[in-house]
Amino acid sequence: MTPQSPILSGFGPASTAADVMAGIDLAGRTAIVTGGYSGLGLVSALALARAGASVIVPARDVGKARAALEGQAGITLAEMDLADPGSIVRFARDFLETGQPLSILINSAGVMATPLFRDADGHEGQFAVNHLGHYRLVCAVWPALVAGAGRVVSVSSRGHQIAPVMFDDIDFRIRAYDKWVAYGQSKTANALFARGLDRRGAAAGVRAFSLHPGQILTDLARHLSTEEIDSFDARDADGKPRVDPELGMKTVEQGAATQLWCATSPMLAGMGGVYCEDCDIAGINQSEIGRKGVAAWAADDEAAERLWAISEHWTGMTIGG
Repeated sequence: MTPQSPILSGFGPASTAADVMAGIDLAGRTAIVTGGYSGLGLVSALALARAGASVIVPARDVGKARAALEGQAGITLAEMDLADPGSIVRFARDFLETGQPLSILINSAGVMATPLFRDADGHEGQFAVNHLGHYRLVCAVWPALVAGAGRVVSVSSRGHQIAPVMFDDIDFRIRAYDKWVAYGQSKTANALFARGLDRRGAAAGVRAFSLHPGQILTDLARHLSTEEIDSFDARDADGKPRVDPELGMKTVEQGAATQLWCATSPMLAGMGGVYCEDCDIAGINQSEIGRKGVAAWAADDEAAERLWAISEHWTGMTIGG
């Protein structure tokens, strides 16, 4: 397992998508970007296509995705809903039938701080969409990832520092529902999933990463009130999104940089399983919420194995199976 410590990449908080993609040639490669029609996912999909990749964007709202991506060369759309296991299987089946090796899978879609909702199996919605949906997708396209020696990049968040995965009550059946604790748990799951996946995929050439993109005001905040957004000091005096990369407040181009770096950087060849931020591998943050680094509970191999086991049980899927 790659050490969870910086490698001095030469990039930093203010680096943009264009910065990290300079000189990257993806001609002949195929990429899938969930959430690739808005926010960070859209910037990532466009950057990959400009570098020559054939990019597939699975979308729950195909009409919205088509409007966002109209006229963009190198990008195709397909229907998929991360909350619907059947739609994930159908998307993956159609993709596998093309015979294309998959070089890059960026799991950028997600929900944040929603009112309580549950998937068809009764699982808490943020965990179901942010983790279980992407777990299913990776398992379903696994043969293509192996064929492409692909990288799987899961967009976590510094919000993972809010809460570990509470394995005794993931679905909030016992404890009272808290939308931020649920979000934090799902983002911890993203980081643990990368560890568990990398351990299983490395021998086949498939490597996995997770990351914090930064604090960016995108459609992800659609469930927050104006008062909640203001409490994060996310807007300047003119009401525009505040940009201060050193404090983690970034533009979408800066925010997308780390996931693109994880997906394409030659510096990461032979590495995997680590949580990244500011276009570098992050260090361990022992105790401070809202500060740089990954919480120890999100870099814990025992927790990663426990998460894998429960994901396998709940979905009936695993890689290679």
